[in-house]
Amino acid sequence: MFFNALLVVITDLAAGLLGNASVRRHFHLLLSALLLFGPLLSLWVSQYSVFGKRNNFLYRVFLRSGWGWTCIFVGSFVFVLSFSVRRSLTLSLRHLSRLAVAGGLWLGFRKLLGLLENATGSCYEPISSALDLASGNNGDGQPLLLLREGETKEACVRSGMLWRGYEVSEDTLLLCLCCLLLAEETAVFGPYLSLGGPSGAPLRILFLFCVLLLSLWVFLLLCLLAYFPQFPTQLLGGSLGCLSWRLLYQGWYRLGPSWYCPGRPGVGLLSTQIKQEETYEINGETNANVSN
Repeated sequence: MFFNALLVVITDLAAGLLGNASVRRHFHLLLSALLLFGPLLSLWVSQYSVFGKRNNFLYRVFLRSGWGWTCIFVGSFVFVLSFSVRRSLTLSLRHLSRLAVAGGLWLGFRKLLGLLENATGSCYEPISSALDLASGNNGDGQPLLLLREGETKEACVRSGMLWRGYEVSEDTLLLCLCCLLLAEETAVFGPYLSLGGPSGAPLRILFLFCVLLLSLWVFLLLCLLAYFPQFPTQLLGGSLGCLSWRLLYQGWYRLGPSWYCPGRPGVGLLSTQIKQEETYEINGETNANVSN
């Protein structure tokens, strides 16, 4: 009983915060500020910290499969929320299609960025130290590099050589896109609760997991910016993530649900709750008049 009451209090507070109009309107500005000023934290953080190592547990388990974690928790939350209101599999699949669209966009960006890197980069093989000494090195303490033509980035890195080219941070792109997607999909829970929608423990637990995942993505984004600052590439990656959100949630989805558009989160759910409440009030008044 205590844990259920605690769950209700925590989820109500989180739903009220994420559902606040000001938070929804300015959340992307928070991410933009992190992208701009986060690299400045590298002047204060210790590079010997556990978060300064790429083999950190959070990086290995969550960052490398970030889209999968987002789909699991957001997809479960969206499906349970929509199905508990309308009991319509078609409506639930329509709301889930937003994840499919974002996933396709993410895969498309990865493919395009891979092509960009292969087109603008080159593979270099470090010359052994013995050859460096024989040739007198290059005078600045840096190892000599031998250009290898015809190598792709994947093959170059797999062979233990160096790839240098024009890059855009895929990690920053993914984290920004997932943060904005989570904020949009979970923001509907606050208005949903205020309208008296059914909110059992499973739905609240899924919502809480989504909130925790959102907090984790923001934290990992801050860690990447602070411990692995790559300002131009990370800024470009974050910009692509924010642009994707704006094109989808602030552009296409505003057209309304149709055969070519899944609509915004909550469309067809919150309006149903309002109609159900109005019907309940009318029926209540009718029953009262009949009893009188």
